[in-house]
Amino acid sequence: MPLATAGAVSVPAIPPIISVDDHVIEPPDLWRRWLPARLQDRGPKVVEAPFELTGNQPPYVRRAESGETTDFWQYESKSVAITGGTVAVGRPPETVTHSPWRYADMRPGAFRLKDRLADMDQNHVERSLCFPSFPRFCGQVFLEAKDRELALACVRAYNDWMVEEWCGDSGGRMIPLCLIPLWDAGLAAAEVRRNAARGVRAVAFTELPDHLGLPTLHNRDRYWDPFIEACDVTGTVICMHIGSSSKLMTTSADAPMGVRYALTTVNSQMSLTDWLLSGVLARFDNVKLAYSESQIGWMPYLLERLDRLWADGHATYEMNPAITSLPSTYFKGRVYGCFFEDDFGLRNLDAIGIDQITFESDYPHQDSTWPNTRQYAESAMADPSPDQIHKIVRGNAIALFGLPETIAS
Repeated sequence: MPLATAGAVSVPAIPPIISVDDHVIEPPDLWRRWLPARLQDRGPKVVEAPFELTGNQPPYVRRAESGETTDFWQYESKSVAITGGTVAVGRPPETVTHSPWRYADMRPGAFRLKDRLADMDQNHVERSLCFPSFPRFCGQVFLEAKDRELALACVRAYNDWMVEEWCGDSGGRMIPLCLIPLWDAGLAAAEVRRNAARGVRAVAFTELPDHLGLPTLHNRDRYWDPFIEACDVTGTVICMHIGSSSKLMTTSADAPMGVRYALTTVNSQMSLTDWLLSGVLARFDNVKLAYSESQIGWMPYLLERLDRLWADGHATYEMNPAITSLPSTYFKGRVYGCFFEDDFGLRNLDAIGIDQITFESDYPHQDSTWPNTRQYAESAMADPSPDQIHKIVRGNAIALFGLPETIAS
């Protein structure tokens, strides 16, 4: 791969990027079109309602008796507005507030496919994998629902829309990521297999099940085994986005929001510790994990720490007997870090493993690198070799998700 020249400064040539973590704002009529007819009136829908701000903590807005109106997602007893930096891509940080967004005010690429593809072209992004927004990062909204029959139908409807429309109409540029019914591991396994049969190789899962009131990976009855086995057999990657436990770490109740966002990767560290010390990766040889928007600089320390604990004494630290070698041995070729701005991580590629790193743009969030994702890669990847750059920005994603090398023009 040659060097491209910008003035007097040589910069590395960046091949077309595959972003493994972006987001979609669901179209307002998604569930009306994709749910069975008998359920459409009860599914999630967008309504216009008054609102007022409630402070500087989520969810930021509540319904008011009068005043300005905005778009709300309504489902069962929930009314959820799209707020803050969720769709503030490209806006100067000083202009972004906690106020809610109407669809009419959003960048159309947030929810409309043809505009998303145009924004990807502008950003040198060839393909993109998108996490949900209204359902939250792994479908927590449906886990919290009272009507489980309706919730299961909503999960399936979302997946049908994701596969057949959002990705199916994209010419191979959108990579499908599906949801599962988190409340039932057997149903989750069935949904993984249903989607794998139509080519899906990515599923969203929670970073910390206990935070959602669900059994953990350490559960003695191996509650999650049906789901994990389905992923193992079908080659479906388990993708865990920061915040998919519905809880961000903080130091105190009165700490500003910046503290929470500075600590987002702590959840990823706790999650990876669970996966490596639960024995799950030792029992399922083919399972692969992706830590989305987790960055990568923290990984070398955690792997070193876990290996030292294991070497110092299995019994002392109550290590799972399924773990028969250093925990880091289950990391190689199995666990992938996903980053969009992590200069420190890029300086430690050898410690992480060049084959374990993928790249993202985080569109349409406020901290997205759009439309300058390519420029960031050029400035941050001056040291990696051309082969390493290729792996980081596309090659590893192709291997991880079983993608074709190229897409039809």
